[in-house]
Amino acid sequence: MNIGIMQGRLSEPTHNHIQEFPEDWEKELLILQELGFAGVEWLITKKCCLLENPILKETQKVALYPITSVCLDVLVDEKIICKDYLADHLESLCHVMMESSPFRNITIPLLEKSDMRNNKKREEFKILMGKIGKKYPDIEFSFEAELEVKKLEEIVSLCNNFYVTYDTGNVTSCGFNHKEYINFFADRINNVHLKDRTFDAKTVKPMTGDTDFRLIFNILKNVGYNKPFILQTAREELGKERETMLQHKKIFEELYENGV
Repeated sequence: MNIGIMQGRLSEPTHNHIQEFPEDWEKELLILQELGFAGVEWLITKKCCLLENPILKETQKVALYPITSVCLDVLVDEKIICKDYLADHLESLCHVMMESSPFRNITIPLLEKSDMRNNKKREEFKILMGKIGKKYPDIEFSFEAELEVKKLEEIVSLCNNFYVTYDTGNVTSCGFNHKEYINFFADRINNVHLKDRTFDAKTVKPMTGDTDFRLIFNILKNVGYNKPFILQTAREELGKERETMLQHKKIFEELYENGV
């Protein structure tokens, strides 16, 4: 089981945000392998925008670390369907990746303000995103979305380099069927976010919510999933982030090996 972690989860919350680029990013990455994590999903947020983010300013240094994907949280914005906004962030990152970075995976969250349930908004996004996907065929774009499978398929089917980030908690709180979801996108899932949620969308400690991880791991094994599992679990006691994440890692490892 290839378990990585979302950037910032091994550090105290920055600016009291659950998910934010950490102030001491190097410190966190230095202990990553010591704690047994296979990699990290890198974050680009509005607080540490692309122009200020080390992945652009210190690309060669960042390239020394095991980065599973670059998550563009900065795109969680209503302006995601504006051509200039999307180009300024997504295409700028693509250009850096192709020029000087070994990374080739980008996660695009279609959540909250960037949600694509509206048909008109989704059509506009598909036009813009399809062009970018074709322009950068060597980059894998993975979409994390709270969309029913047919609507998400509209986006993913646009290009051969489009994939799905399967967030276990989001699928639970949306009321989707995990078995149907995984089987539908079996050959398109290239990233799994491990998160336990209740049906009313509260993120909770693993195995205390409504997400059936035994079922999920069984189906993922059946479809041959062998790519990263990224911990995006609930934060617990402040100052004990390492202990919390190690405990969550152990829960999932034991369940994956013995619980199915």
